[in-house]
Amino acid sequence: MKANKGQIERALDSADPNIRLFLLYGPDESGSRALAERLARKMGTDAERVDFIGPQLKADPAILSDEAASISLFGGPRWIRVESAGDESLEAVQGVIGQTTASFNPIVMIAGALRKDSKLLKAALDADAVMAFASYVPEGADAGRIVLEMARAAGLQMAPDLARRIADSTGGDRALMAGEIEKLALYVDAAPDRPRDIDQDAFAALGADASEGSQARFVDAALEGRSDIVEEELGRLAEEGIEGIPLVRAMLRRLLLLAELRAQVERGNAIAAVMATSGKSLFWKDKDVVARQLGHWTSDHLRRAIDRMTQAERKLKASGGPGEIVAREEFHALARAGARLR
Repeated sequence: MKANKGQIERALDSADPNIRLFLLYGPDESGSRALAERLARKMGTDAERVDFIGPQLKADPAILSDEAASISLFGGPRWIRVESAGDESLEAVQGVIGQTTASFNPIVMIAGALRKDSKLLKAALDADAVMAFASYVPEGADAGRIVLEMARAAGLQMAPDLARRIADSTGGDRALMAGEIEKLALYVDAAPDRPRDIDQDAFAALGADASEGSQARFVDAALEGRSDIVEEELGRLAEEGIEGIPLVRAMLRRLLLLAELRAQVERGNAIAAVMATSGKSLFWKDKDVVARQLGHWTSDHLRRAIDRMTQAERKLKASGGPGEIVAREEFHALARAGARLR
């Protein structure tokens, strides 16, 4: 079933016994993970957590139902978290939906941006025992309000214009916003029982402007075929400890967004019209560059790029795999493709 924000929050906060699986999807993966943490808090720090990724469920679909019905080794609460899920997880989810056991361990599944014709999404929306919610990157006033809420929870007092600046500099990414708030709280020794004021100078000293700018330049440079800038930005980001999976996911977010918008273009809609109706799926500062990329990348090219980035993430996660070099090779291959498409 489809849920609104209030419904999904209440269900996660209570680990609603009527819901076997929570499907958290949409382009704002940080928002999905923040929701997943609500279930983690409800289950408690002593609960046993079982982790899977989508490809594991494709190889062994029955394992999800088996784990959902299993009792914790120590008799305490137990729950399951699935990352990087997609349509390859459909059979596993169908098994959970069809379970007849009275007791089960709740499952939270983070799927990222799913296409409207996704079989996994359709199965989730059609099932009463599954609750599905899509998270979109907050922008404008909404993003600023989220920053203010995070700041208050951390014991920080800040003006709305600073909250908006933090939201803008992090592209509305909740995980990055939370990281900035944590750094600022440490900088001024703030805590919920020890509130402190924070100003623009402190943010300028510690803020995310530079690293986020480099990450955005890297994504745009790769998609537009500027290999020299790709290498330069990869070097800068590596010095800041940002490489591998975070960059692959940043690239995947843009590719998935482009694929969704490009499908509308190929159905006969003008790029300008598509951009005008993109709404919350697109951060306002990115609209000009995304429009330019839509003119170069076709759906077929985007599909191949998404497949390669997905494979790169799986290789990065694999034990004993090739490591960060696989990501760099794929980024440069993507840049070469971007150069050909210009």
